[in-house]
Amino acid sequence: MSTDDSSSSIMDAGELSMLQLSDSFFPTGMYSMSNGLEAIFYSGKKMKADELRELIATLLQYQIGPADCTALGNAYEQAAKFNLPELLEVDRAIFSMKLVQEIRDASIRSGTQLVRCIRSFSDNRILCQYEDAIRSGRAFGPYPVALAVAANAFLIPKRKAALIMFYSFSVSIVGAALRLGMLQHFDGQKVIDQLKPPILKVIKENIDRPLEGMWQFAPSIDIIQISHERMNSKMFIT
Repeated sequence: MSTDDSSSSIMDAGELSMLQLSDSFFPTGMYSMSNGLEAIFYSGKKMKADELRELIATLLQYQIGPADCTALGNAYEQAAKFNLPELLEVDRAIFSMKLVQEIRDASIRSGTQLVRCIRSFSDNRILCQYEDAIRSGRAFGPYPVALAVAANAFLIPKRKAALIMFYSFSVSIVGAALRLGMLQHFDGQKVIDQLKPPILKVIKENIDRPLEGMWQFAPSIDIIQISHERMNSKMFIT
C-alpha cells in the first residue's frame, strides 16, 4: 500500500469513528437528556423554534463552550501525551464545574459508559489507564474528558471531537423538544442548521483555552436545571 493510501485509510477510519461516536446508536445516553427543557415545558412555557435556538446557543456560549469544550481540549492534549496525572487534573476540574447534581451525574454516567464501551474493543493505553482510574475512584469520568480520550484513541482530531460533543448536545435538546411536542421535525432540522455558525465560533474560542481559564456562568439556566431535578415524574434524565 502506498503512503498516500495509508494516510487516506487512517483519515477515513477516523471519520467513520467520528460518525460512530456521534450516532444516537452509541450507548452513552446523550439522547435521553433535555438539559432542563422538560422543566420549561411543564412550566407552561410555549417555546417557539427561534426561542429554542437561542436557549441552545446560550447553553453553548456560557456553559458547554467555556467549561466542557475547554476540558475536552485540555484532556485531548494530555491523552495524546499519555499524561495520566494531568488528564486526571482535567477530570477533577470539569467535575467541580458541574454545579447541578443531575447534570453532573448525567455527565459522569455518559462518560463512564463511553469509556467502558470502547475499552471492550480497544486496548489503547491511555484509555485503559483512564478507565482503571475511574474504577479505582481516582477519576470521575465526566463526558468531555471521556470523549477526548476516546477521540484520541480513534485518531479523531481535537476539533472534530468538539464537533461530536456540540452536535450531540444540540441534537439531544432538539430531540427532546420534538418528543415533548414543542416543535415539528422540519423546524428541528432548521434549528440544528442555524446552530452551525455559533457552534463553530464557540469551538474556536474555547478548544485551546488553558485549563485555568475554564469557566461557566448561566445562573438562570442553572435554576431551570435545578427545578428539573426536583420534578417527581420525568421523561428525560436531565
